[in-house]
Amino acid sequence: MSDTPASGTIAATITQKLTDSFSPTHLEVLNESHRHHVPPNSETHFKVVVSSDEFEGLRLLARHRLVNTCLAHELANGVHALSIHTFTPTEWDANVEVPKTPNCRG
Repeated sequence: MSDTPASGTIAATITQKLTDSFSPTHLEVLNESHRHHVPPNSETHFKVVVSSDEFEGLRLLARHRLVNTCLAHELANGVHALSIHTFTPTEWDANVEVPKTPNCRG
């Protein structure tokens, strides 16, 4: 798993919720707000990369729904954008390539 974000941040909350819900074998919570036109130190745009046994047998849409449900409070309270990349451990071990985030168009 990746480094834990600073306690008390939205990133830390997202990390904790995803950890509690999915027991991930790999987890990255990336604050990409700096790539957008927002004030410094904002926490409004995130990318999550999650590998979990919980995704076994689920289609992509079902996986994303699980993550969106898990983070519903954050999405309704300040998180403007969430890029979700979900994998089973087998998929992750196959060295999948996580798409790079495009530059902000705004």
